[in-house]
Amino acid sequence: MTSEKVLAACRSNWEYRGIDEASVREMLDELTAHLQDAAAAGRTAQDVVGQDVRAFAAAWARARTPLPRRVLRTAGTASFMLGTLLLLTHLIRRTTQLDVTADQIAFYAVIATITVVWELRRGSLGLRRGWAVGLVAGLPAILLTRYLIGHQPLFSLPLWVAPVLLLPGLPFVLADSRARRAGSAPAE
Repeated sequence: MTSEKVLAACRSNWEYRGIDEASVREMLDELTAHLQDAAAAGRTAQDVVGQDVRAFAAAWARARTPLPRRVLRTAGTASFMLGTLLLLTHLIRRTTQLDVTADQIAFYAVIATITVVWELRRGSLGLRRGWAVGLVAGLPAILLTRYLIGHQPLFSLPLWVAPVLLLPGLPFVLADSRARRAGSAPAE
């Protein structure tokens, strides 16, 4: 396995684990330095990370970011995404009350599940192909749920729920946005 593949595998693993962008960049810089030193000494990338790159990345992630912090970050980001989705739905439908039905819940649950499973299989959690597969599978879920349960509203969500759901994830999203801008800024 080449150094580039090791770095890519580690990056995707760390991103999936919810490590912020600035920390991922710092860890990649450190790992790159180790890999370059090893190459200069005539050793391979496998000599640095071992036979299982994912286990190496997971161990480093656990040491770098404790589980409670990763769970908090993941929950905050999920809350932000749900709040964004609800806000967009309120805006598209031009309403302050959003009726939630069983088929909508089934649709979004199928998309989320398939996206996560698909991306876990790849070792990262991004919105690449998994969401498209989830969308294709979500459409039959809507039809099946409507057939079995119907299309009656289960409950209604007022507009104020969306901003409340946005708040817990806002610090994480802003930190990632700043880290990406800082990483893409030209060096002076």
